[in-house]
Amino acid sequence: MNGNGPGIDTIAAEVREFILGHLVPGDAADSLADDDLLLEGGIVDSGSVMTLVLFLEDRFGIRVEDEDLVALNFATIGRIAEFVADKEDARCVSS
Repeated sequence: MNGNGPGIDTIAAEVREFILGHLVPGDAADSLADDDLLLEGGIVDSGSVMTLVLFLEDRFGIRVEDEDLVALNFATIGRIAEFVADKEDARCVSS
């Protein structure tokens, strides 16, 4: 990462907060680790992923393309944070 955007830990914290606040409200923050499987674990479903995508695009100013919508990119909070950081870096390089 080139330092222009938030760090992976910050991204992960914001993604966790969004998931717990909007997709599985009522769960405690410590109930969802960065490496918990989101789709396979039943924490989110395909409809929830689309809600999450809209959040990521709005909050982090990235564009999630159709080819980005693969299970690996949304498997865990940690993977989502890496995906967002990579997208931010690509955006900064192309600017």
